[in-house]
Amino acid sequence: MAVDVEIDVEVLKNEIKKTYASVSDEPEKDFVFPTGRGWAEDLDYPSELANVPDGAVESFAGVANPFTLGRLAAGERVLDLGSGAGTDSLVAAQMVGEQGHVTGIDMTSAMLAKAGAAADEMGVTNVKFVEGEAEQLPFPNDSFDVVISNGVIDLIPDKDAVFSELFRVLVPGGRMQIADVTIQNPVSEEGKRNIDLWTG
Repeated sequence: MAVDVEIDVEVLKNEIKKTYASVSDEPEKDFVFPTGRGWAEDLDYPSELANVPDGAVESFAGVANPFTLGRLAAGERVLDLGSGAGTDSLVAAQMVGEQGHVTGIDMTSAMLAKAGAAADEMGVTNVKFVEGEAEQLPFPNDSFDVVISNGVIDLIPDKDAVFSELFRVLVPGGRMQIADVTIQNPVSEEGKRNIDLWTG
């Protein structure tokens, strides 16, 4: 669906980056959305969460649990779209094991730094984090068996571009395990222009 809203997408992206940099830098702050290990536990995350360092999980800002759609299999190649501080990527890395691989992509450098530090602390070698945007993924076609994502696609105005890219980088027969926010009623024109509603 093309974006027909009068909103400056670059301004929106900058506001999203600021919001999630704050989640990374000030995880104890009160946000309009829940965060942290307690929230992930409330979402019934798998047991692998216990091994993820507090430095990553304190900045967890997911909306649900993508692993309720199924466990990942050993050896799978996984893309974590909007990986944030790395909680989902690090859970996934444990599931896929040494024969598998997880790539987390995020546009917020503060979150990526936190994710990389958590991966180093865990000593996992089957995960990497890259900076990029969902509408233009820096990966070849057919690169991944599974895409996971948690509370990210709702933040992006051009959903068609995102899903086009996800289908491009997934192998034929690959799957998506997406946890996200949806709406039941149309958003007013005024609401569509409200940056705060897009960012949190």
